[in-house]
Amino acid sequence: MWLGLSGRFRARWSARIHDEWKRNLLINRPDISAEQLDRTSDLMDRAIPGALVTGFEPLMTGLALPDPNDNHVLAAAIRCHASVIVTFNERDFPSDVLDAFGMEAQHPDVFAENLFDLDPACVVAAAQRQRRQLKSPPMEVDHYLDILRRQGLNQTVKALSAFRGVL
Repeated sequence: MWLGLSGRFRARWSARIHDEWKRNLLINRPDISAEQLDRTSDLMDRAIPGALVTGFEPLMTGLALPDPNDNHVLAAAIRCHASVIVTFNERDFPSDVLDAFGMEAQHPDVFAENLFDLDPACVVAAAQRQRRQLKSPPMEVDHYLDILRRQGLNQTVKALSAFRGVL
């Protein structure tokens, strides 16, 4: 979210994308309630006006991703004229399908690395804000970086490690 608030790109999602991440998070984090996640998605929608994509459902017809359950993501991306779909599941968004729409799938680590190349201060500031927001309990820099590493953000951690003193 802090990267999305940076203004370096236009973050976009749909209610169905919210539903998907919330459903998965509830499975993996039973300590979090559905109400908390609903509040989070509402705050996300309010924090970035225009981020919530609607009216994409008719575009789902005829899309042929390997997992038809992902067609809503591609349809939303088409609707808002996205150039990149940021996803941990790149194989579910093959380039031969996305090329026809002038877009590509990028792993979050690649996306963050590209942003870092474009504007390192933006990525460092977003990481600072994110880590400082984690207050209960406060999170040490090394623990924060370790969490990012476990999420598969190895290049991001490598880049941020050079700024460990200001994170």
